[in-house]
Amino acid sequence: MRLFCDSGRGLAASMIAAGLAMSLGGSAYASDNKIALIPGGPHPYFKPWEQAAADAQKDFGIAAVDFKVPTEWKLSLQTELVESLAAQGYTAFGIFPGDAVGINSTVEELKASSIPSAALAGCAQDPTGVAFCLGTDVYNSAYLGTKELIKAMGGKGAIVHLAGLLVDPNTTLRVKAVETAVAETNGAVTLLQTVADTDAQEAADQKINALLAAQKDDIGGMIATGYIPSVVASKSLRSLGDKRIKFVGIDDDQIVLDAIKDGFVSGTMAQNPYGQGYVGAFALDLLAGGGCTMKDDAPWIETPQTKRFIDSGTMVINADNLESYRDDLKKITTSIQASFKDKYMNCP
Repeated sequence: MRLFCDSGRGLAASMIAAGLAMSLGGSAYASDNKIALIPGGPHPYFKPWEQAAADAQKDFGIAAVDFKVPTEWKLSLQTELVESLAAQGYTAFGIFPGDAVGINSTVEELKASSIPSAALAGCAQDPTGVAFCLGTDVYNSAYLGTKELIKAMGGKGAIVHLAGLLVDPNTTLRVKAVETAVAETNGAVTLLQTVADTDAQEAADQKINALLAAQKDDIGGMIATGYIPSVVASKSLRSLGDKRIKFVGIDDDQIVLDAIKDGFVSGTMAQNPYGQGYVGAFALDLLAGGGCTMKDDAPWIETPQTKRFIDSGTMVINADNLESYRDDLKKITTSIQASFKDKYMNCP
């Protein structure tokens, strides 16, 4: 029995949207689609999706693109929200999987009702009914971030990895990437500890500050692969006032950027959440109402989770590019959107 009724037929968001609107123009057709962008739960990483939704609706002439957030990080709440919106007539969904495997029964129900979905910012595990996954190559991002940290440490010392939520499908990939980069030093750098489940405010405050209180003198560097521990660690290192411990975070919260400027943080790995929401909505509109399908022979990136991954872009932010990185992200989003249809889709 189907769960759904058949359908009838931030950060630099304003800067990015202005550039995209000027270069890309509006939609080629008037769309009556209703698209929902749904994260796994409340989290600051996804805030740019709200502006991306509004900009995509305007730039591509889509009837509605709405940012909808489950009240908690529970797969059941996410699937209930999807079911409710599908019953209300939403015609496509961009979803960050609350669980990489658990989300699949829901997206298969969507597919059976001719409602396309895409995994955004994190992938569903194959076999899956999502059309594609658009997100950060999290393994590469964590690997490059760790290499940046090792460089800042002078190539030797002990590091701590502040990892994200274990329910996040990206966390395992990031843990492996950090371990790989450390192993490549042939013992010059050691992984002192991996502290998981730090991508929530209370847990991050407690675990990071306890870690620094107990082991500060043993730690040569730290890498955070979650948004919240990046912010918390940046504040903690500033409070200590000691720039000996090198730190590389992720995302571009202003607290992290200010800490880079003042020398308490070596760098942070930029992601592209705005681009994920903006390009995701563009593609979902074409899948739902433009008569398009995904190409089997597109230049997909194969990952441990899926054979249909598209990298939304990543880069190191450090003291050298603090003033220019936003323009670089805008260029990445423009490039992905402009070539997406020809590169990944079969359209009439």
